[in-house]
Amino acid sequence: MTGFSLVDKNIVVVGMGLTGLSCVQFLLAQGAKVTAMDSRNELSIAVDVPLYLGAFDAAKLCKADLVIVSPGVSLQTPALVQTIAAGINVIGDVELFARFNTLPVIAITGSNGKSTVTHLVVEMCKAAGMKVLMGGNIGVPALDLLEQNADVVVLELSSFQLETTQSLQPLAATILNFCDDHLDRHGDMQNYQRIKHRIYHNAKFTVASRDEEATQPLDRLMDIGFGLSASEQGFSWDKNTASILFQGEIFLSSKECLLVGAHNMLNIQAAAALAMSAGVSLAAIKQGAKSFGGLAHRCQTVSMSHNVRWINDSKATNVGATQAAIQGIVESCQGRLVLIAGGEGKGADFSPLADLLEHSVDLLITLGKDGDKIAALKQDAVKVQSLEQAVKVAADYAQPQDTVMLSPACASLDMFNNYQHRGECFIKAVQELSL
Repeated sequence: MTGFSLVDKNIVVVGMGLTGLSCVQFLLAQGAKVTAMDSRNELSIAVDVPLYLGAFDAAKLCKADLVIVSPGVSLQTPALVQTIAAGINVIGDVELFARFNTLPVIAITGSNGKSTVTHLVVEMCKAAGMKVLMGGNIGVPALDLLEQNADVVVLELSSFQLETTQSLQPLAATILNFCDDHLDRHGDMQNYQRIKHRIYHNAKFTVASRDEEATQPLDRLMDIGFGLSASEQGFSWDKNTASILFQGEIFLSSKECLLVGAHNMLNIQAAAALAMSAGVSLAAIKQGAKSFGGLAHRCQTVSMSHNVRWINDSKATNVGATQAAIQGIVESCQGRLVLIAGGEGKGADFSPLADLLEHSVDLLITLGKDGDKIAALKQDAVKVQSLEQAVKVAADYAQPQDTVMLSPACASLDMFNNYQHRGECFIKAVQELSL
């Protein structure tokens, strides 16, 4: 949408986080008369417009020509309910972006995997020689991408952002999956799904899971599907060859990818379908998929030294995350699996890991405050005093085709500043093996 003028419009921006500040700067550049509101009683940053802190003032909101609400602010806030009832247009930053944007957009949402798929699409587009911009719910606010030269914009979108978006016209859009999430904000699963489905409105191409019907467009057939079931159409998975298929033919072997796990094979498929919709060649899609090692500290392949895969999953700070990591890679693990775990357990029950440790993990190495509790779940577990020692023990044990994974199932604060620091120490220790 173009030709939308904000000159001399009285606009209130609600919420002064990163997105709200981006909105203020954009609106001022457009010649609008801007007022800001934030529910906090103190704000450590300077704002170059009138700023009202504390409870939102419904009277001021109802006098605005337009209200821009940040994703973190619920539309059920009483002052906003009153504003909407008064007929004031209440939108979010992505809707504002959509009204000014002239570039093709690839739009991505879902309960899990959004960031990985967004980065994958970017890598695939770059491999094709395209200039690509990335933002939205990740990294850069959408408005900051306007007026930059690019071939395509890739947006990760949350349900909070989609709730206030009507005008976005994606070249390609997807809902990756659904699980119970943000129901404290959206009320129930039906409403949560309804909001997510806004991403398909006005989309030229739709990409959805073949195996999860709830992700598929409601009023049209999906253009390209993906899934772990075999199919002659779109992207699918062949368990026997551990390969991604396209139109029923082998497209990409999981052995060629740095990403591991069934969930990541779905992520690659979804990204490939989106990139293809934007005109990216199959060769570039493969190149991007092969070169992307994952987001930092999230099942991230950090080395393939001596044909041993080293995985940094330091962000697995609870039992459930480590369960998912083990389950995700066990089928693609060609050799044995070595797990490094332990840290500050925060009173967690580690027993749900017992079966996986017994049947899927060949060597368990533990450390940290609650490492002994995890070690008690598996016979012959090795206890160490430091992460560097854990890496050394793993290196001495590992053979070609084996996988070594740091997935602690614990917080890091007993030994590290945070999970990022823990992951960086792991990477450093792995890198020093080859020195």
